[in-house]
Amino acid sequence: MVDKTRQLDPSASPLAYYGSELRRLREAAQLSQENLGGCVFCTGSQIGHIESGRRMPTRDFSERLDAALGTDGTFSRLVGLVLRNQLPTWFQPYADMEARATYIASYQAQLVDGLLQTEEYARAVLASGMPDRLEELVAARMERQRILAREQPPMLWVVLDEAALHRPVGGAKVMRAQLAHLLTLSGHRWIKIQVLPFAAGEHASLIGSFNILRFERDPDLVYTEDLVSGHMTANPDDVREAALRYAHVQAAALSVEDSAALIARVMEERYGKHPGPDGRTVA
Repeated sequence: MVDKTRQLDPSASPLAYYGSELRRLREAAQLSQENLGGCVFCTGSQIGHIESGRRMPTRDFSERLDAALGTDGTFSRLVGLVLRNQLPTWFQPYADMEARATYIASYQAQLVDGLLQTEEYARAVLASGMPDRLEELVAARMERQRILAREQPPMLWVVLDEAALHRPVGGAKVMRAQLAHLLTLSGHRWIKIQVLPFAAGEHASLIGSFNILRFERDPDLVYTEDLVSGHMTANPDDVREAALRYAHVQAAALSVEDSAALIARVMEERYGKHPGPDGRTVA
């Protein structure tokens, strides 16, 4: 049988490079696929699938590899590139800019912002697009959220339309967990969440969702999406218009404290009580 890992072109993609490095470093350690699998709690065939680029590595798997092979974070760093590459091609430039931003302002008219989504909520959202690689897309979305765990994370300010709280994405259980997650995040110093209530009526962004990115040195960017792709612009007039509209949306939204109270109320009344991260009921 032909060993497909020998035919893998490391320059073909980040996934191919990851697989080739795994094979190279495993063989340098004089370990079989089965031996290494036993060290990282998986089967030898799973190691083979990753070495041949047929299976996507996870961050947890990569961290176990680094520990088992003594590779000083090599695979933990590589997996970020691998997962980023799973994002839609049109979205990757935005994800790159998002990771560099020092301030992210987001207005979301329909859904919870991707940086605030739980894994199950994200899976339900992404599944609605009927993708071929659902789990890879979910993993990539979760990887994006790692920017919020950095030592110096970006300031993230999100205004959610109240509709995002009421739309039962993934069902009641998923929504309970998602709203509880929002309440947990709202306590973070670098994350602020406001809700634009139905009572606000017409507002400055009825046209839809948009994001504004700010950077330490580069010009601000505005990002919007249509049915099939996303669009970024640094045009000063467009940025100024987006900033004005965002200011009006913020002013029409509930305060951060009142927003948290509304999220908790919707969670209790619409989806039932749900234990928070500390085990106590959030209500």
